[in-house]
Amino acid sequence: MEQDKIRNVAIIAHVDHGKTTLVDKLFHESGMFRDNQQVAERLMDSMDLERERGITIASKNGSYEYKDYKINIIDTPGHADFGGQVERVLRMADGAVLLVDAQEGPMPQTFFVVKKALAANLPILVVINKIDKDAARCDWVVDEVFDLLVRLKAPDETLDFPVIYGSAKEGYMVADHTDPIVPGQGMDLISQMIVDHVPAPLGAIDAPLQLQINTIDYSPYLGRLGIGRLVNGTLRLNDSIVVARRDGSVKPVRINKIFSFVGDQQVPVDIAFCGDIIAVAGMDDVTVGVTFTDPEDPRPLPLIEIDPPTISMHFIPNDSPFAGQDGKYVTSRHLEERLGRETLADVALHVAPLTDVVGFRVSGRGELHLSILIEKMRRENYEFQVTRPHVIMREEEGKTVEPYEALTVDVDEEYQGVVIEKLGKLKGVLTDMQVENAMSRMVFKVPTRGLLGYRSEFMTDTRGMGVMNYVFAEWGPYAGEIKNRQNGVMIVKANCVSVAYALFNLQERGTLFIRPGEDLYKGQIIGENCRPADLVVNAAKGKKLTNMRASGSDEAVILTPPLEMSLEDCISYINDDELVEITPKIIRLRKQKDAKIRA
Repeated sequence: MEQDKIRNVAIIAHVDHGKTTLVDKLFHESGMFRDNQQVAERLMDSMDLERERGITIASKNGSYEYKDYKINIIDTPGHADFGGQVERVLRMADGAVLLVDAQEGPMPQTFFVVKKALAANLPILVVINKIDKDAARCDWVVDEVFDLLVRLKAPDETLDFPVIYGSAKEGYMVADHTDPIVPGQGMDLISQMIVDHVPAPLGAIDAPLQLQINTIDYSPYLGRLGIGRLVNGTLRLNDSIVVARRDGSVKPVRINKIFSFVGDQQVPVDIAFCGDIIAVAGMDDVTVGVTFTDPEDPRPLPLIEIDPPTISMHFIPNDSPFAGQDGKYVTSRHLEERLGRETLADVALHVAPLTDVVGFRVSGRGELHLSILIEKMRRENYEFQVTRPHVIMREEEGKTVEPYEALTVDVDEEYQGVVIEKLGKLKGVLTDMQVENAMSRMVFKVPTRGLLGYRSEFMTDTRGMGVMNYVFAEWGPYAGEIKNRQNGVMIVKANCVSVAYALFNLQERGTLFIRPGEDLYKGQIIGENCRPADLVVNAAKGKKLTNMRASGSDEAVILTPPLEMSLEDCISYINDDELVEITPKIIRLRKQKDAKIRA
């Protein structure tokens, strides 16, 4: 296709503002599917975890045809924990479509992704989505987007951004939110806006080859695939080229497969031209940031700069009494191989061996970033243990500094007092508050440490009705000690099987995490004590029977349902002397072997 008929555009937005749904509708409206064809909802979210959680974790590539143009779409993650993905894939785009919820307006991750798009000098095209909400306030949202761009010092031409309105879920768009709505029509307004306001890719077909890898994919038949935009030159099948690596070395390779994107599919082609986004196979150890270039005139592109990690955890082999019962990959060698493979595709993830014990220090952009990796590994039959996350500190001018987050919370007015009180204990500072229609939006500046594990407490305090989002703000002075957990835990005294009668007596002492009939081991944590001290308990203690007291003579044992904790809840709940045991079948909490139980 002619270079001036190609448009490369990224879809950026805050979490759950409708990026992937919008891409679905654009694909459907382009006519690439038959009327009777069964197509999955949220087509670009191909990972099981993405479909389960309703978020985009890894960026995806696709394309569709509009009139005589080919529009390459890059669907990006909205969560700041996956910001490393956003930073690199924006290198492939020439423009960005910004989706903003018609009720919520710009949110913390909106700020984050727009900042990255402006850093890449991309024009911003605005789509106000979900205008069918009862509380939609379109004019206010447009004003907020303008103010956001001004705060980010966007150039004047970017401030004059085009806007359209609609509902991606319902499949309609209008030029003005006061225009009459025709369901199922108007999606071509977005395509026309992209054609009109996103420039064609630069570069020359006859220049020396330059293809920088921005994303890694995997094929069971071809191995690792490198995805990127052909910045300059032409690439043919079986071309002998060189790869400029991240360390500056050059390695000759031969390209044995080239794929172009059609819809969400990769279609093999024999030749690719400057401006298009392609996937290539032929280099087993291809990594993000390398440049495929001409062996006669190598011209590596600048390396992709990625924001540094903010938190770290220790991944260590499982040494509990139940080790090896569930998992297939259980050794430190298995962990090293799997974590090393992850760093090839995720440049925001850092892995280093521990010096004092067997295991690895894994650093990432946030709790969600690391918990998604843990969940992927357990689904791949890995078994291991992790420690509590720790914020990465820095030394600047002889002083310790730590990362701070800009936290935005939306709560009912009646809950704002308890939220302010709790965040005050976590060293949070209220910087802004707006109240409208009995809803309060508050902005806090909080140390990252203070937010580890706070989400579940926040949901309890707001009866599940609050919304909280945060994004990295800056490095600031060390805020002092922040207490993670107020209460102690219940610890099993010996290997046993839990008994209902014992749990019935223990539930008066706190909150249980287990049910009757579960296999337990010494040192396992089975509940939270109602007091600050840790409590060693016997979870297998049965009722003493005599000839005067039969087993059925007392009233039936009634147990309160145990507290169900997600992986993220478990990781943020534990203290420094505790571990989360991860297996393909179960997640357990336990004390470290050398931990002293605090009284």
